[in-house]
Amino acid sequence: MAKILLVEDDPSARAGLEIALTRQGHGVTTRATGEDGLDALRALRPEIAILDVMLPGIDGIEVCRRIRRADPLPVILLTARGDDLDVVLGLEAGADDYVIKPVEPRVLDARVRAVLRRAEQSGPGRSVHGDLVIDRTSLKVTKAGTDVRLTPTELRLLLELTRRPGHALARRHLLAAVWEHTYPGDSRLVDACVQRVRAKIEDEPGDPRLIETVRGFGYRFAAR
Repeated sequence: MAKILLVEDDPSARAGLEIALTRQGHGVTTRATGEDGLDALRALRPEIAILDVMLPGIDGIEVCRRIRRADPLPVILLTARGDDLDVVLGLEAGADDYVIKPVEPRVLDARVRAVLRRAEQSGPGRSVHGDLVIDRTSLKVTKAGTDVRLTPTELRLLLELTRRPGHALARRHLLAAVWEHTYPGDSRLVDACVQRVRAKIEDEPGDPRLIETVRGFGYRFAAR
């Protein structure tokens, strides 16, 4: 069971999702505004936040952005339309996943469980890539001796990329391995997450030397 904070301004949608997620075994706290959602985050410390994009006042994207400044808490965005701008802005703000409304409760439950599983994944060994050290047992990443704060999704992506350095991995493979998605159109999840990880581990994110782009295919972690 996950401790979920759901921030949705539409009363009927909020009530429906709360009932559906509770039936799936989750503990759900709801709020109707971004401001109240941020207050609840500090008071309740949920395991995951589900944010509607179109909130009154502080919208869901800005709430996500504020969460990311200090917290690796997993975030799923709800968007009322398949608007590329909403999706891209949300992913750039640090969202781990998104679901287009109207939401099928079983789909949302599956996404919640998939996002939370990423925080539990581990693997044997410790790998060193220059001043970047990845401990796959403790799930700790450091750069030049300083902890690198990664969200569960960012960490899972980095673990997958570094599993076989020097091997090119298709976006479709990464999408399935990290997000458990099968629809190729969701590959922007991969691209946005790669950009966020590069910003945290590369010396020069604009000229990446660790996570290399394989044009028209995917990404490769440099075998150095």
